[in-house]
Amino acid sequence: MNDRFYPRRFMALLVKESLQILRDPSTMLIAFVLPLLLLFLFGYGVSLDTARTRIGLAVQDSSEAAASLAGAYRSSRWFQVQSRRDVTSLKDELIAGHIRGIVVIPSDFGQRVAAGIDAPIQVITDGSLPNTASFVAAYAEGVRATWAEGRALDRGVRLAPAIAPLPRFWFNPGLESRFALIPGSISIVMTMIGTLLTALVVAREWERGTLEALMATPVSMGEFLATKIIPYFVLGLGSMTLCVIVAVFLFGVPFRGSILALYAVGAAFLMPALGQGLLISAATKNQFVASQVALLTAFMPGLLLSGFLFEIGSMPKFIQGMTYAVPARYFIPPLTSVFVVGDLWPMFVRSILAMLGFGLLFFGLAFRVTRRRIA
Repeated sequence: MNDRFYPRRFMALLVKESLQILRDPSTMLIAFVLPLLLLFLFGYGVSLDTARTRIGLAVQDSSEAAASLAGAYRSSRWFQVQSRRDVTSLKDELIAGHIRGIVVIPSDFGQRVAAGIDAPIQVITDGSLPNTASFVAAYAEGVRATWAEGRALDRGVRLAPAIAPLPRFWFNPGLESRFALIPGSISIVMTMIGTLLTALVVAREWERGTLEALMATPVSMGEFLATKIIPYFVLGLGSMTLCVIVAVFLFGVPFRGSILALYAVGAAFLMPALGQGLLISAATKNQFVASQVALLTAFMPGLLLSGFLFEIGSMPKFIQGMTYAVPARYFIPPLTSVFVVGDLWPMFVRSILAMLGFGLLFFGLAFRVTRRRIA
């Protein structure tokens, strides 16, 4: 291959690769249809919100105090209550997964309240879902404590000093989980477009036998790789634009940052995604193997180890160390900040530099592997 650069030859190769993308229905589906499906899935089908959790309420006492406490649970915005007098039927509902907890108001509750002594209630939760179980237990106790304080104040008794927390949630006052899930899903979309699609590029050339013909031309290695990357870079930015439009105008996710910041972090993330895909493609020579390697090394880490679904701080220490090798880890925080916070350029610059570093590493390895295999 000749290292001399000819603009006309470069443009011909670029047009050829672009036309090949346009003629491939699967590429268009992955670039524009699959992103919309993922956004709808994470926007409507997946929710981490804890409001309106289904619980069972067993009221075994007919006193006024028990009825008042039961009313407090029914009117709570945190719970969707299913009332029974028999705990047994509610336990069956809990085992079946129809409810996530049971609050039992015992038969002597009213007597103990009237006597002014402790009147405990029982809270049964499903320990197979630890986070939900902790939520149900904490908020069930919170409802009971609020009810007890209000009842005491009605009788002129103060149970504790008049200190009440006034929580204030910055950037996401309603604690809407989709404000984090939808920007995170955009990173998964760009991982698929950048890594999965480019992982098939050189492998496709080998399988179709067109790479041998290309080897007989004076195309330089830089031209060859650039014409494989540029169309997918543009495709990735176009898909990101579509996802942002849908996120803002359909799902109501706020966009408080700038267009410049959005495309700066998006373009930086595409560099390691495209480089990794090209490296996989050059190393495997087989489209099926390339797609499987791309899923295992890019898609799955991006989904599980990037902080998208699981907080990195809650992971074991050695897993936290592994997340530093996942490019999506450096993309999701600035992308989410662009949506719900605004421009935080000091954080953006650090993340952009990290992603560009991964990109240079992957492109360098892809260049060496491709040159060795073709030469």
